[in-house]
Amino acid sequence: MGDIGQFLPMLLIFVVAYFFMIRPQMKRQKDEKKFASELKRGDRVITKSGLHGKILELNDSDLSCVIETMAGKLKFDRSAISMELSRKLNAPVKK
Repeated sequence: MGDIGQFLPMLLIFVVAYFFMIRPQMKRQKDEKKFASELKRGDRVITKSGLHGKILELNDSDLSCVIETMAGKLKFDRSAISMELSRKLNAPVKK
């Protein structure tokens, strides 16, 4: 019983770290990957750098997309599109 008692605090620290740090990060990565794979033409998006635009083309070979902005057409990696900001942009307006 004494040997297990010595390792119990380390085990508890690992369990807490897993549930508060590792698991949420893995869920976020999974959600971002799903979001990037579900993008389609015509979606309004915001890049992580703050550029607003509409998706014109999606290229599956190099995972890029062409975004139309007011300044013209720009090519980005799908990973450069912000999941949170794009969802806020497309969310229905509450009155």
